[in-house]
This record gives sequence, structure tokens and C-alpha cells, in this order.
Amino acid sequence: MRVLGINAIFHDPAAALVVDGRVVAAAEEERFSRRKHGKRPVAFSAWELPELSAAWCLSSAGVRVDDLDAVAYSFDPALCREPEGVGLADPWDWLRVEYANRAPQFLAAALPGLDPAKVRFVPHHVAHAASAGLAAPEAGDDTAVLVLDGRGEAASHLAGRYDGGRLRSLRTQELPHSLGLLYEDLTRHLGFLHSSDEYKVMALASYGQPRHLGLLRDLVRTTDDGGFTVERIDWASLAKAREPDAEMTDDHADLAASVQARLEEVILDLARWLYDAAGGPSTLAMAGGVALNCVANARLAAEGPYRRVWVQPAAGDAGTALGAALHVAGDLGDRSVPMRGADLGRGWSDEELEAELRRAALPYTRPESIAAEAARVLADNGIVAWYQGRSEYGPRALGHRSLLAHPGDPATTARMNDVKGREQFRPIAPMVRAERAAEIFEGQLPSPYMLFVHRVKPGWRDRIPAVTHVDGTARVQTVSPDTEPLVAEMLAEFDRLTGLPVVVNTSLNTAGRPMVDTPREAMELFGSAPVDLLALGPFAVRRSGLGGGR
Repeated sequence: MRVLGINAIFHDPAAALVVDGRVVAAAEEERFSRRKHGKRPVAFSAWELPELSAAWCLSSAGVRVDDLDAVAYSFDPALCREPEGVGLADPWDWLRVEYANRAPQFLAAALPGLDPAKVRFVPHHVAHAASAGLAAPEAGDDTAVLVLDGRGEAASHLAGRYDGGRLRSLRTQELPHSLGLLYEDLTRHLGFLHSSDEYKVMALASYGQPRHLGLLRDLVRTTDDGGFTVERIDWASLAKAREPDAEMTDDHADLAASVQARLEEVILDLARWLYDAAGGPSTLAMAGGVALNCVANARLAAEGPYRRVWVQPAAGDAGTALGAALHVAGDLGDRSVPMRGADLGRGWSDEELEAELRRAALPYTRPESIAAEAARVLADNGIVAWYQGRSEYGPRALGHRSLLAHPGDPATTARMNDVKGREQFRPIAPMVRAERAAEIFEGQLPSPYMLFVHRVKPGWRDRIPAVTHVDGTARVQTVSPDTEPLVAEMLAEFDRLTGLPVVVNTSLNTAGRPMVDTPREAMELFGSAPVDLLALGPFAVRRSGLGGGR
């Protein structure tokens, strides 16, 4: 079966193609449109169909529109209702539901030749659940699934278990109670402009003390039946609202720390209830925007009852395109094949990359080993723009569209945040050779998708200060030569030169812009930012007149 999945309802419009149960392509529309999170300046992102990413998914696999057996849309308007205080009481939501109702016609217009009767609605949280429960390694009948986000059609949470590839829902939590909306409200109160800036609050929490935890335990409570309630919180009574460009105070950090701590406690309670209700499965698979909270994920992995916790790398709404496609493929009789990696987006051949370099008239070389060339620049304290293979699906740069730097220089953190135009309290993350990770970090390993934080062992904190956050943790990506041979080669050479098997890895973009996707965008970033080397496939472009070691 050939099933195209579509997300286009809240934010992060995306498309994914599943053929015979296997994910062959998946991409977010922002990588094509260059509008971060698919959010237009005026209209809701629900008005933006992932036309470009859908067309690319089909063309990359040689699938025509009329070859499709189904198009899966990750929202079911029939489930919408008007819960008290939220949801369809908002007039924008009526428009969103009307838009979803007309999705078959919109999709047929965007994909000429599509029979609207092939469009199938998949409940939003079922799509999230399938993106995790059907894509996880070793997914099977021993897998529970937990979905937590801001909102779906009328709920914010789903807990269930997969049996024979079929989801058995055990509990949902209806709106207005929502952990994702709780964190989103706090994000706005703390002066961050976008609802997708919750990760900044998570980083800020490390600088504060959870002195409001007692109050939040009264206002945010779990129930005995696997659900939870969230009462209205008067944020201003706890910390003054912050203007976007105003100074961050200790009160703001303490409030962030308090909400983060309560979030972790509630997730643990929900996961423990699910473990018992699902019969004690060994694996928990997670999705939904809240599952991108890597601090909470790490605590769940350490203190929860599961042997293994797996988080969908595209846990946010973009991942529902993949989940919807997997769910419908299962309905049509295909057995899902677990994801092998997140590199599901666009890629260019060496010949195409060289043609782009020549078109841009950039001087370049083709060294014997681009991995060794990059390692030498990094060892000399240079910054490397690393552009290799197919782009990542989801919000994390995982060694395909990355900015790399030396972790041993304490100044690297400020320097990289300056390059990217980010707040200075934001941490930068390490990638590490998988076979060396346990020597340096404590926590769930392997961690190939950078979705857990790990405690840096005391003997290493002074050796890799750039990636050691203020609380002694790091958001680690482990790299195996079996799945990422080129990145593993670069890390091995950097280790040989410096004695450090760790390199700084952050996304190849600057503030407010989506991750670089095309060779031209990579060259534009290289031309506008203080980067010493562009490693574009096997080709090396050095900044004229600049070496490393500034």
C-alpha cells in the first residue's frame, strides 16, 4: 500500500509517505516554504497545506498521485465539540474545523489527480500515538504509548497500548485540562513570542528554584483513573509578566523551575498508571509536543517503571503526518516497519552539490576525507557548517544539518549563541561516539535523537564545559558507526586529535529561521555567519583569509 500522511491543522505542516508499511520520505513544509513552523505572519497555519513537502515525498519515491491508496489527514473534525472554557468557544476554532471538513477538496486541489474519496481522517492523538507506537524499534505487543500535547480535537492526552499493531486506548483527558497549554501559557507569560518556544522555558528552569511547587501541586493534579486536572493559574501573582526584550529575573527562573518540576511529577504519575493499566509493558513510546521536553523524559526514564522509553524524534505535530500514514497503512493490511533513523528529508548527490558550488562561484576542494578535514578545523577551535545526506525530520539536528564546534573551550557556548542569534542562557548540545558515551554521561543510552538529558560525570565537566549546562547536564546525541558512519569518523578523528570523543552539535540555522535544507541555503548561511568551514557533502569550502583558532 502507498499512503501519504498530511498534517495541516495547528502548526508544523508536514507530509510523510509510507510504502508497504515502511517510511520512505517525510519532511516539514517549513524546509520548503522557509516559514518556521509553517506559521504565516497573519493567518493561522491551518491555512497552509504542505503542498511542497507532499509533492517532494511523492516524487522522491517515484509515486504518482493516482498510485496512492489513501491520503491520511491527522485530524478528525467529527470529534470536535465545545468543552467549557476552551476549544470551539474560540471563533478561530470554528474556522479550523470548517477547514478540516473541507480537507478532501483542498488536498485534491493541491495534488491534481487525487480522488477526494481516498482522504481519510485520523484522530489527532491516534496519529501521534501511531508515530511512536508503530515506528519505535522493537515495536510490538509489549509497547505502551503516551501522548501529551496542547490539544487535539477535544482532548490533550491519550494513554494506550498496541496489540497486534492495533491501538487499544485506555484513557484520554478532555480539554480544557492540558499540560501542553499550561506550558504554552507560561511561555507567553515569560515573554517568549511564539507558542513553540517552550524549549526556552525548559532551559531557563535550570537557573531557578521550584519554590512554587507546593501551590502547583494543588492546581495541577492527577486523578486515580489516569487523567489529570489543570486549574487556572494567576501567573502574575507568582512573577511579573515579562516583555519580550526585557531582562530575565530570578522570579522568572523560579516560576519556570516550578512548572517544570510539576510537569515531571505529573508525567511520572501518568506513566505509572499506564504501566499498571497496560499490564506492565517493557517499553513506553511517547509523542506529542510535551514529549519534546527532554528533561522530563530523562526523569521518566530514570524513575519510571519501564525498561525502555522511546520518543518519536518528530514528536510535535509534524510527526502526526507520519503517524496518520502508518495508522491508515495498518488499517489497509500493512505491517509497520520501525524507523531506522530521522534522515527522511531531501538530499543531493555529490554531482548536484558540486554543480551548486560552481554556480555560486565558491572556491572549494575535495579532500581525501571530509570527516578528517572537519575534525582538524574543530580541533583548531573553528566552527564547521556540516551538511551531509538527507535532512532530518523533526526539530533536532542530528548530524545532517548541523553547526559543530569544540566542546572544550568555555567560550564556545556564548560564541555559538552569538552566531545563531540566541539567548545566552540557552545550552548547546554534544554528540558523542556511542561506545564512549557511558564513560562520560549518566542516563538512558543509547540516545540517538537528542531527546533526553544526561548528567555529565564529574571528571568530564571541566573537560567539556561548552556542553555542560548550569545544572550539570547535557542533551546528548549518541552516534553509532553502523547508522552514521561519516559522523562517527569525524568524531573518531577529533578524539585522536584532542582526546575528546565529543563535539558540539546545534542546528544549522540562525534565530527565527528554519533549519537549512538546500545546498544554496547552506552556502548563504556560510556567507553570512562567522563559520570557518562548510563541509558540503565531500566538498570543503573555507572562509577566505580565516583559519580556526580565533
